[in-house]
Amino acid sequence: MSAVVFSEFGPPEVLHRATIATPQPAPDEVLVQVAAVSVGRLLDLRARAGTHPYARFVLPHVLGAEHAGVVAAVGSGVTSSRVGDRVAVFPSVCCGGCRYCLRGQAEACQSLQLIGTHRPGAYADYVAVPERNVTPVPDGISPVEAAALALSGPVARNQLTQAGFEPGMWVLVQGAASALGSTTATLAAHLGARVIATSRSAEKRSRLEAAGIEFTLDGTSPTFAADVLDVTGGHGIDIAIDDLGEPAMFAATLDALAVAGSVVTSGAFLGGGASVDLLRLYSRCQRVIGVRTGNPESVRASWAEVARGFRPVVDRWFPLDRAAEAHHHVESDTNVGRVALVTQP
Repeated sequence: MSAVVFSEFGPPEVLHRATIATPQPAPDEVLVQVAAVSVGRLLDLRARAGTHPYARFVLPHVLGAEHAGVVAAVGSGVTSSRVGDRVAVFPSVCCGGCRYCLRGQAEACQSLQLIGTHRPGAYADYVAVPERNVTPVPDGISPVEAAALALSGPVARNQLTQAGFEPGMWVLVQGAASALGSTTATLAAHLGARVIATSRSAEKRSRLEAAGIEFTLDGTSPTFAADVLDVTGGHGIDIAIDDLGEPAMFAATLDALAVAGSVVTSGAFLGGGASVDLLRLYSRCQRVIGVRTGNPESVRASWAEVARGFRPVVDRWFPLDRAAEAHHHVESDTNVGRVALVTQP
């Protein structure tokens, strides 16, 4: 089959077409003919550049985590998927048998692997994936939308669930123009939250407002915490999603947090170290929660909201042959929402 691979770390131009073996599905797997695959900043750009913080790659490597397509073949033990099914693939592959998986906390599985990181990815004609990782795509959802929802939807749903989300809460999403940030912000709004989304760019804030976000702010402003208190009538933020990890912004997030509020983090590509005032944390009954990824329940819950009308924010798509151009576009930091690759123009 044809795939886009990289054989050395470097700029987007190291991505190139290659002919590789078509994978054969194991007994519990399905073979998906890829229609669209998302371009991720951590999982794709940093992996290709050789700066991924925790993964090690055997080159040449095929990128591509969250994707969507059509079932082309099924393994001998597959019971529910059929050839021709339109599916989206949740790319976190857990063991299914450890204590974390068995209690519904598969995101904590210590054997967890990511398609496109630890396993061959979907910058290709075909990819073999566990049957339990595929979800039927409802009618009216395009392959690009399905790919945009495949991972970001479950992660966003899990972030809100772990923080004890209830409709009417004030939810802050830092860096909300990103693919995951925009999904989290719009999903929270869809679920009935009052959402404040941040971006340094006035243009991106306008585009977030056009996507249905009620309030937008500059998260780097020196008056940010005061601005949040002003918007919320002095209440503060019930749930803050901060996937950036930039120390000054994280501190400002904590300053804006309400009594019994929670901060959720699922990334730290702008930092990783932050100071926390433990006296304030315990005296105000606040929490800081790490959410690694989604889990089977958040996959089901996020797709249930798709059936109720939720849709992702899509920036643009590129043909797979222009993967390098798509990487440059994401690196330019001008996108609002998901950037994707499609197998055909």
